[in-house]
Amino acid sequence: MTRPVESERLRALPPYAFAEIDAEVAELRRQHVEVIDFGVGDPTLPTPGPIRRACREGVERYADAGYPAYAGAPFFRRAAADWLRRRHGVELSPDTEVTATIGSKEAVFHLPQALCDPGDAVLVPSPGYPPYAVGARFAGAEAVPYGLFSGNRFLPDLEALERSLPPRARLLWINYPNSPTGACATREDLERIAAFARRHDLLLASDEAYIDLWFGEHAPPTLLAVARERVLCFFSLSKRSAMTGYRVGFAAGDRELVGALRRLKTNLDSGVPTFVQAAAAEALADETHVVQMREEYRAKRDRLCVALEALGLPPARPQGTIYVWQPLPPGLDDREAARRLLRPELAMVATPGSLIARTLPDGRNPGAGHLRFALVPPPHLVDEAARRLAATPWLDR
Repeated sequence: MTRPVESERLRALPPYAFAEIDAEVAELRRQHVEVIDFGVGDPTLPTPGPIRRACREGVERYADAGYPAYAGAPFFRRAAADWLRRRHGVELSPDTEVTATIGSKEAVFHLPQALCDPGDAVLVPSPGYPPYAVGARFAGAEAVPYGLFSGNRFLPDLEALERSLPPRARLLWINYPNSPTGACATREDLERIAAFARRHDLLLASDEAYIDLWFGEHAPPTLLAVARERVLCFFSLSKRSAMTGYRVGFAAGDRELVGALRRLKTNLDSGVPTFVQAAAAEALADETHVVQMREEYRAKRDRLCVALEALGLPPARPQGTIYVWQPLPPGLDDREAARRLLRPELAMVATPGSLIARTLPDGRNPGAGHLRFALVPPPHLVDEAARRLAATPWLDR
């Protein structure tokens, strides 16, 4: 029998979860229906002008730069370290404790290959970013999900984790401000998590891609403000500066972990283009555009949440990120709710929560009974979505 083309690891991946939704959206668009897409978290805001200008100028300035440095250009690593010092009071060496990444996704995916051996266990949040688990699987490690529930403020239940900790637990992933729940962690929360990791000899990885997108009175802290040893944090320019297409970010923390990630990356890629790093350094130097983006997301959050609350749904205003994690009425399946929103009179895309959460060992799916709305449509379409929600009953049909 002919051997399959794909590897066993690739064949073991679950099928694309949104194929059915994509097909229905394509059919609506063929009918010339205006679809309002709250599905994928890709900002529609343009990259700010000064950042685009820095990118254009960088193309000329670094015209003969050749392959970019694996760890990132010294000026970019310095810009990242300066940002951490200004924003969070964290002093790091740009030479040994900061490294450039191609956005966050590739580094998040590859980290277990640098740190884990086959048979190790990686603890991943559910719901959560799929590369946490997929990266562990491709490294030969076991991805063990832990649930994020509203009753615990969408924080890890450390007592439950302690009772069920796998014997070869190696790496713990956290993500605050949290995608998709919108929860933020306090300094005290992070101290408890760091103490738990130390007690169990766990490496601790913190995905902080949304740390500049918050809506409370105080900015959320980075894990690096409370712990440094055996800690690695991941930052991205994608959401804070609407630079999703530029693919640039950085990892920072324990120099041994930074060194391990760098060593792996020297065998995988050629680094971030230097002119893109010039744009990213410009973005990190400016907070004005971040404040403006944060206020626009806040306004869209409030407009959508008011419309959802008017339907009798529980309040679900996020503390941060660009997502609304909306609980549904008891008995309404989240996939059915998403299908109802796709009817032509509504034509709205939202993500069923059960599709972005891994089922726990006890059989629960923490995403069941939720819809995720990504606050990416422009304000006038968020207003139109609110109008459609008010005009078209869909929860009781």
